[in-house]
Amino acid sequence: MSKRQIQKLLRAMAGGQPVEFTSPMASVKKLARFAFIAQQFGYEYTDVRQGGGRGTSLIMLLLPDPSPQARARAAQNWAQYPNAGDGVSLPPLVPDAFELLKARINFDLTGKNAEKRMAYGALGGTLGCGVVAVRAGGDGAAFVTAGILWLVLMASLGIGFVVNRKRNAKFATRLQAAGFTPVNDEKGRLRYLPPGASAPGQGPFAPGPYGNQSAAPASGGFGGQSVAPGPGG
Repeated sequence: MSKRQIQKLLRAMAGGQPVEFTSPMASVKKLARFAFIAQQFGYEYTDVRQGGGRGTSLIMLLLPDPSPQARARAAQNWAQYPNAGDGVSLPPLVPDAFELLKARINFDLTGKNAEKRMAYGALGGTLGCGVVAVRAGGDGAAFVTAGILWLVLMASLGIGFVVNRKRNAKFATRLQAAGFTPVNDEKGRLRYLPPGASAPGQGPFAPGPYGNQSAAPASGGFGGQSVAPGPGG
């Protein structure tokens, strides 16, 4: 992780407003680390989406957590790590909490929305193959070539669909074992929230099973301050 990015994240969180962390090169592991840091200082991971001109960036939303557990945890960590603003003097990573955050972020990225994108890709690929056949002359050879391309594309998408389903099942199993509950948000999207938490945008945060932390609330929605990576990110 970049020290400069952590400094920007903590400065943005100091305002008490929703914070978007954006990085064109971010991995799920990196996002989970930043989400973990945010949890230690009064914020909570809420959602993640793909953004940017070609959808290559990952944008993570963090919201302030008003629960007493989160406030107490933040006060304790600021007292124990008063120099955290330097981006280095931070609470140690809790492996269980980190793995749960990775599972949530992965599931949010590769859930039903990913399957919809694959379906749109299949439709677009089918139309594209038809256009290729027509532009290649529209004869039998052109359609045979386009048909081969279409079969290769469908096979690739089919493999991707199966792999995506297996990964989602693995993440869902891990989250359910930790006490998370499947909930549909206001858009009908399946999410896994800590026990007692309301669907995104529908209620307050609630404590959850994040390793040794006191609480792990969750909510939803996008908007707020944006934290983009610096030159060293």
